[in-house]
Amino acid sequence: MDKRVIPLALGGLGIGTTEFAIMGLLPDIAGSLNVSIADAGILISAYALGVVVGAPLLIGFTVKQPPKKVLIWLMVLFTIFNGLSIISPNYYFMFFARFLSGLPHGAFFGAGTVVASRLAGKGKEARYISYMFSGLTIANLAMVPLVTYVGHVFHWRWYFAIVTFIGLVTLAFIHFWLPDLSRKENANAVEELKFLRRKKPWYILLITAIGFGGLFCWFSYITPLMTEVVGIPKDQMAYVMILAGAGMVVGNLLGGYLSDRIGEVKATLMLMILMLAVLMGIFFFSHNTVVSLVLTFICGGLSMSVSAPINIMMIKASPGSEMMSAAFMQAAFNVANSLGAYLGGIPLRNGLGFNYPSLVGAAMTVAGLIICLRYKYKFNRKTAQLAPALNDVNTPDGFQLMDK
Repeated sequence: MDKRVIPLALGGLGIGTTEFAIMGLLPDIAGSLNVSIADAGILISAYALGVVVGAPLLIGFTVKQPPKKVLIWLMVLFTIFNGLSIISPNYYFMFFARFLSGLPHGAFFGAGTVVASRLAGKGKEARYISYMFSGLTIANLAMVPLVTYVGHVFHWRWYFAIVTFIGLVTLAFIHFWLPDLSRKENANAVEELKFLRRKKPWYILLITAIGFGGLFCWFSYITPLMTEVVGIPKDQMAYVMILAGAGMVVGNLLGGYLSDRIGEVKATLMLMILMLAVLMGIFFFSHNTVVSLVLTFICGGLSMSVSAPINIMMIKASPGSEMMSAAFMQAAFNVANSLGAYLGGIPLRNGLGFNYPSLVGAAMTVAGLIICLRYKYKFNRKTAQLAPALNDVNTPDGFQLMDK
């Protein structure tokens, strides 16, 4: 891995740890703050809300600054806000701290996506973006189980102390290893938001929020699925999560490689078709332990393999607004998270089994696949038709003609 991308991966490690480790420590936090586990679960929603609000807002405020400076300030906020959680005296303070902690999340990945693509050589953009997201996958593989263990054995406040320390280390690596990149001249928030006038980005946001929401239908209810249906003992669930995390590591790198090899649109379509097949497999074969474990690994891989190609799609669909559009993508992924968890819970609230959320996920994936096929037919066909003319004219406005 190019060492210039390591600071971005470290940022992803910290963000992934703070986002996901709280799920395993909800009973500890609830007991300490004297609230129910259901109320403690709202802290997860507070973080997600922070991501959705912060992604476009912070990018809008920092759009005129050099990318390195933007990433430093975002990580400063990340470190301070997670530090607040260490000293949370009550539930309401904790809720506010979690909301603030989510603000830099989407903006960091939005800015980091653009920085990674600029650091990459031609034809390696998706691979470099996958390197950045490798920190997120390693968080799920190693840091989340480790921090959950530390939080259980000692105190949940150590979880936030570790995340704060990762933030400080990331700041040092950004300062020393990330090169200075030029800022975009005459940039402003209004100009950055103009990408929303185009049709292409809206298709991609819908593909992300709906299509990839199917994976969150499965992941949101993975514990009751594996313990109640598959028959995995509850004290063995940590190993199941490590298996899913290992899949995320492999899938993330595979998604970047595949996107660079065959193109981001083809890679996204291929991965969504595979996603549909795996979710259906989970529904039909959840009573088979071996098959379920294999599908858990594959589904974990698919949950991260889509990150690089879909982000490249958005960057190419939003010339001149790359950083803002990448931030919106992080908001869309969090919408997918919330939507998948809500829709996946509908069959459970109606008395159906814990394998049914994956069936709902398959339906969401079909919807996303239809939107993606429409995108390919509507825009890639026009790209091919306009390519000769664009090569002759070589106009920077050529891409703007494609989604009229």
